[in-house]
Amino acid sequence: MRSRRSLHRLAARGLTLVETAIMLVMLGLLIEFVLKGQELVRNARVRDIISQQGSAESAFLAFQDRFQAAPGDYSAASANITCGASACLNGNGNGRVEPGTGGAIHEEILAWQHLNAAGFINGRFVMASPAITAPAPDNTPTSVYGGYLEAVTDDKWGYSGNTTSRHNIKTGNYVPAAVLAEVDRKTDDGRPGTGMLRFSTYAGAGTAPVVGGTPNGCTDADSASASWNEANGSDNCGAATLVH
Repeated sequence: MRSRRSLHRLAARGLTLVETAIMLVMLGLLIEFVLKGQELVRNARVRDIISQQGSAESAFLAFQDRFQAAPGDYSAASANITCGASACLNGNGNGRVEPGTGGAIHEEILAWQHLNAAGFINGRFVMASPAITAPAPDNTPTSVYGGYLEAVTDDKWGYSGNTTSRHNIKTGNYVPAAVLAEVDRKTDDGRPGTGMLRFSTYAGAGTAPVVGGTPNGCTDADSASASWNEANGSDNCGAATLVH
């Protein structure tokens, strides 16, 4: 017959096993909760980028429809848009929203003031001087990841062999490749080299651009047939929405 002390040891050992099992179950639930939370956060950020890109594109097109000129490039903004105490700065009116070169005004920054002052986007974005050369929180919107958007006419969309300039809205950098892949699937064809949403090397604010096709980069190739590098891609990627 087992002694009372032996029975106590068995009881203690059984209780320890039960506690261990409970802890393992709780740990599993915690891990599942964390993973589910991360998925919810990522999905929310995907929706945010989709909404922001869509709103910026719609604002760009609505501005063109009203003023028969692109925001930032509009040469009669000072006469037809109220920008507060100071008159709006004018673009050069050549039909392109151009990053300043040779001392020219940075129309890709001015575009946000034109859109804001004309009532097409919310917030307050002011380009106080034609000497401003870099995006900043007071003159350019940012994405949920902190990268500066860009409304511009250039060829920095798609793979590196592209030489065609088009109006486009950049997401800015710091966006994970997997997030852009999901945005692409939900709004376009799911591929970074084709469709209306393309991979872009634009980084903004002087940050070195990310190049598709590099190891752990944003895409698996630098070509029209590329795919987003979701599995082990960079978290410093960007895309461009081509304006219709």
